[in-house]
Amino acid sequence: MATKSQVISLAGLAGASATLLLGLTWAPSVSIEAFEAPNAQRIFYWHVPSAWAAMLAFSFLFLGSSVWFFKRKEWGWRLHIASSEAGLATGLMCVWSGCIWGSAEWKVPWDWTDIRLNTFAMLTLLALFLILGRRGQPDGVESRDTFATFGMYGFVLVPLTYIATRLWQIRHPGPVIGTSEGSLNSDMFIVLMIGALSFTLLVIGHVLSSMHLAELEMRLEELQIQYEERIQ
Repeated sequence: MATKSQVISLAGLAGASATLLLGLTWAPSVSIEAFEAPNAQRIFYWHVPSAWAAMLAFSFLFLGSSVWFFKRKEWGWRLHIASSEAGLATGLMCVWSGCIWGSAEWKVPWDWTDIRLNTFAMLTLLALFLILGRRGQPDGVESRDTFATFGMYGFVLVPLTYIATRLWQIRHPGPVIGTSEGSLNSDMFIVLMIGALSFTLLVIGHVLSSMHLAELEMRLEELQIQYEERIQ
């Protein structure tokens, strides 16, 4: 019988698949005068929701890191683990789709002078560092505190990434929602909202499942330690 987290994840996956299909086949493309490669813009419906989901995952990472560091709650550490994994997955999705779009629109997959691209890449690398570092170090209070510190201080890149195009717009376009400058027609907005909701469900479902898995792993480690102590 499927758990709530599995149902949420499956709903998010179904919605993300529908978003990709609608973006490629139904949602209108932008004006050929506005973009060099208007058809490549269709990946926007995957790129933007995955970026939003990554920001959500890194917000969870900040919460989990703070709860562990200041309150020593086990659920905070499990949230740290789960959200770093979600942040890496959605961050890679965003980077991958952005490189495809950039290759078609800018003729280069990446522009190292663009602040927003680089701050988002640093966020994704932070998630990779936390995952690999945690697996390469024995679990303990000191190692947890170290990784939690990175999780908290790394969060500053989230608002910086969001406002980067407003302060230093180079190649990456500015926000199209929540601003007076940006606008979307109704068809584009519907598909984008389906994508945002779907990726939100994916992140929440993954975080819940991963937190449960981390709890089971910790219990197993405790049982192994107790068993080894008894047989000695």
